[in-house]
Amino acid sequence: MRVLISGASIAGPALAFWLHRYGIEATLVERAPAPRPGGQAVDLRGVGKVAADRMGLLENIRAACTDTGGLSLVDASGRRRATLTVDQFGGDGPIAEIEILLREATDNEYLYGDRIVLLDEQPDGVHVTFESGSSRVFDTVIGADGLHSGVRSLLFGDVPLQHLGRYLAFWTARNHLGLENWSLVHNAPGRSIGVRTINSNQAFMAFASFHADDLHHDYRDIAWQKSLVRSRLSGLGWETAELVSQLDDAADFYFDSVSQVHLPSWSAGRFGLLGDAAFCASPSSGQGTSLALVGAYVLAGELAAAPDVPAAWAAYEDRLRPWVSANQKMGRANARAGSPSSALGVRLQQFGMRILPHLPERLLFGSMLAVLNGFDLPDYSRYLTAVA
Repeated sequence: MRVLISGASIAGPALAFWLHRYGIEATLVERAPAPRPGGQAVDLRGVGKVAADRMGLLENIRAACTDTGGLSLVDASGRRRATLTVDQFGGDGPIAEIEILLREATDNEYLYGDRIVLLDEQPDGVHVTFESGSSRVFDTVIGADGLHSGVRSLLFGDVPLQHLGRYLAFWTARNHLGLENWSLVHNAPGRSIGVRTINSNQAFMAFASFHADDLHHDYRDIAWQKSLVRSRLSGLGWETAELVSQLDDAADFYFDSVSQVHLPSWSAGRFGLLGDAAFCASPSSGQGTSLALVGAYVLAGELAAAPDVPAAWAAYEDRLRPWVSANQKMGRANARAGSPSSALGVRLQQFGMRILPHLPERLLFGSMLAVLNGFDLPDYSRYLTAVA
């Protein structure tokens, strides 16, 4: 089977990993010229840990952990108002940050600095034309190219995103506070800014958010995005001025909406979608990485097991959609609860975080834990042809 995967973030390389285990080689095409080093810390919880363990990567992932020991909410003067540690709630609570780079775990052909511009399904396979001008034929093409998926646009046209009312930004900054293995967040009505230590505490990954209606912006216009972030964070207090002053020098700046993707189907013929391209639950779900790893595991298994490609796509969607829907529902609820829009809401958030460790875990996170662990990974081991 000849497989082309668009996107080399998490879902795409994870899918390539499993396809290789089933004797199916994949080519990955990635618009970026090289692996991206920056961005948001990713969370791995519940069944996502099981998927990583089956890949034989769980210990490597733990070793690559950002070592963020916990998070404190601070006021405008820097006083800590509430704190949670990473070991509370079994590591599946609000603080569970792990950085993962799966590129090292796969041995596939990578086409960096290119993208798919035309897909044409013919009897002998999918004829793919790349922006570079080259063309090739594959048995199936998989879009794992994120929230703004180009493959999704080629398959289904302009699919509107479900905007959840917030925007996020991330960039690397100096650790001018001398902070060690910790994260600080300052919330104000409708906006927030925070830092977490990275690179052995030598730097910060700064992150910010603000409330706004859908801005219909060009998500590739970095200069406009930086200007918008400066404007929306103006006067926020705490360490905001120092962090924002470093935006111009931040080569790894990232900005996007908090949005979800909802589609009536994740595939069409020999084409299909995976991860955020198919069913983004938004960063507020905390489940993007788990959805990517679990989705890749199931799709690869079904491609190995099914009699033909369309049957594999149908089985993959039939298995995953109920769990995906539950994660998207949780993401919408978290988006409403996690970003206070009033001064009273900010105070209530601080109070709630202070009492969290003293309340029964099931009372607090019963419904969330049910979602995190609410999918049983199928067993595809009989199709394996290669060891990890």
